[in-house]
Amino acid sequence: MKVALTGSSGLIGTALVPALRADGHEVLRLVRRTPRTADEHRWAPDHRRIDRSLLADVDAVVNLAGVGVGDHRWTASYQRQIVASRVDSTATVSQALADAATAEPGRPRVLLSASGVGFYGDTGNAPIDESAPSGDDFLADVCRQWEAATGPAATAGVRVALLRTGLVLAGGGMLGRLRPLFALGLGGKLGSGEQYWPWISVRDEVDAIRFLLTSDVSGPVNLTGPSPVTNAEFTLALGRLLHRPAVLAVPGPALSLVLGDFARVGVLAGQRAMPVALTAAGFQHTHRELGPALQAALSSH
Repeated sequence: MKVALTGSSGLIGTALVPALRADGHEVLRLVRRTPRTADEHRWAPDHRRIDRSLLADVDAVVNLAGVGVGDHRWTASYQRQIVASRVDSTATVSQALADAATAEPGRPRVLLSASGVGFYGDTGNAPIDESAPSGDDFLADVCRQWEAATGPAATAGVRVALLRTGLVLAGGGMLGRLRPLFALGLGGKLGSGEQYWPWISVRDEVDAIRFLLTSDVSGPVNLTGPSPVTNAEFTLALGRLLHRPAVLAVPGPALSLVLGDFARVGVLAGQRAMPVALTAAGFQHTHRELGPALQAALSSH
């Protein structure tokens, strides 16, 4: 397949590119800077501009673009960046794919577009699948707009799968931020620790995307492991693997003081999201339990 990829320099993208190439796919990387290699092609999602010829003959687009949700304090300006970076990129590739589908009807095409389990808001300890309604906080609103931006492609007959990803366990990301604290013996649960953290190993994230490229699956798909855990269980397991105590607790108000609204929505809220659609389609997780997934992530860094 010929696959175009946005967000190729991110946590998931850097692992996905070599995996796709190993599968024999031709990969086009859409970048906002001046291209440095033959496989890179410039686009301007913030202006919703792309050379339509780039996607004219692609079989699939994997859309992972978007600024990091937890990279900065949620000022009004950064919240606008969070929304715009996702909606603009998605709308741009979606319309370009729709144009390609209209010009060459009947050719199968697929758009795998990133989203997040934040779509559901804070759902407590009840297991949820892809049929659960959207929440009412900022991240839920971001995800609704993000997913809606795929509309032109779906209307044009492109198969669209919405990748509602949980916490990806890799050397960087959230785990990369937590590891130094735990190494210093400063780790522990965040807030009550009762909030669910629906995790997935980076290997399973990549393998799920590879699987969905050719599987007849459309609509929302929870990209999570089959065994979500609470924050308290997560931090205890991480401390155990790092041979450090995880007995400290960071109170919710203290987190809110440091992180602002992101603490309430992105850290203290949780979703016990289950990968029902993915499992029903026949996908087999490599890491079904947290311990081995954490060990693999820590060993890779």
